[in-house]
Amino acid sequence: MTIYRDFPENFIWGAASASYQVEGAPFEDGKGASVWNEFDKRPGTMRDDVNGDVACDHYHRYPEDIALMREIGLTGYRFSIAWSRIFPDGRGQFNQAGMDHYKRVCEELLKNGIEPYVTLYHWDLPLALQKDFGGWESRECVKYFGEYADRVVRELKGLVKNYFTTNEFLAATDVAYSMGLIAPGLKLPKKRSNQVRHHLLLAHGTALQAIHAADPAAKAGLAENPSFMVPIIDTPEHVAAAKKAFREENARFLTAVMEGKYLDCYLEQEGADAPSFTEDDMKVISTPMDLLGLNIYFGKRVRSVPEQPKGYAIFEEQEKHRVTGIADFNFEPASMYWGCRIVNELWHPKEILISENGKRSLVDMQEADGQVYDDERIKVLRLNLTLLARAVREDIPVRGYFHWSLTDNLEWHHGFRPRFGLIYINYTTQQRIPKLSAQWFKELIRTGRVV
Repeated sequence: MTIYRDFPENFIWGAASASYQVEGAPFEDGKGASVWNEFDKRPGTMRDDVNGDVACDHYHRYPEDIALMREIGLTGYRFSIAWSRIFPDGRGQFNQAGMDHYKRVCEELLKNGIEPYVTLYHWDLPLALQKDFGGWESRECVKYFGEYADRVVRELKGLVKNYFTTNEFLAATDVAYSMGLIAPGLKLPKKRSNQVRHHLLLAHGTALQAIHAADPAAKAGLAENPSFMVPIIDTPEHVAAAKKAFREENARFLTAVMEGKYLDCYLEQEGADAPSFTEDDMKVISTPMDLLGLNIYFGKRVRSVPEQPKGYAIFEEQEKHRVTGIADFNFEPASMYWGCRIVNELWHPKEILISENGKRSLVDMQEADGQVYDDERIKVLRLNLTLLARAVREDIPVRGYFHWSLTDNLEWHHGFRPRFGLIYINYTTQQRIPKLSAQWFKELIRTGRVV
């Protein structure tokens, strides 16, 4: 008897984390300071005045966490490397002890049948690069990121087959350098912050070329959370409007990477504040990728409006209680399908991975029996993955899904209150407790069916 599956047997089921959010051990084994190790000590920058000095203690407890991954049935783990563990000052002196730690993590993952997916930059820039060069305001930082990528990939050759260069351009640039909400916490004028955007795109392309040179067999791309557009009705005119909106609303980041140019609408919008760039820059930025990671938390509904100059209108979201992301983005499960479909129809990536998707909770807690019953997360996952299964059925090249996050963790400036994990963390004892959602996810992986 044939057993029906929503996802193929070789589909990658994973979970994700980021170094600053889970590791702790901020200066252990020769690690240098990152911008977060300064930012999280400034009064008022972190909710409840917490910091990442311990976080989830994943630096020491990774064998326990990997054992829990194996118990759930995960076949992939996406984690980031702390740049300042490898080069304490971001450049110059190499720190073998820091590199050896990540080798041990990869070896432990592989021993448990879990493929490592490494992110090279998840927002924790070495502090020395910020102080000496202004961080991503400088092309020096771009150069040193390429050198860091080259060394990491050469060291991990044979252990790691898949890399993400960067995670979420918008947060790493605007939120960090323009809004000042995350490290380094700057509020630069528009011209300078737009140049930061360009330099991070250039850093991605520079690192991508370094990865391919250091290990030609490795696959690499980026993890991005573009503004996803969902046609209000699945008819040709509304679908075309959503595709146009997606391309233009993401002109500053993903469109530039995929097409090797800044759209006129973006340059005209920024005017005199538009970034300075060269044709050679754009060639580097658009270096072909082997995979594209999509971080999907929200979406915007779009309708066709031929009489308007843009040809489309984006609905303003009214239901503020329907939130899934850390920044209160609104729940739109159709983004799981339409995000993949529109990206595929626009640019035909070789491979799409859902590099992040999940549901925050402010109420996850242990009940009297010691368990955590996060039924709301299961409801959201069921809807999201039902829509993702449609993309898979239609032969859109979606090859894997990474839940954000593996464990509850330090959610940047929001502190420890938002919980995204499949695994509950008691931050007082560091006890790990798989939630009900972990059991649901385990059954999904076992059967390949959304139930």
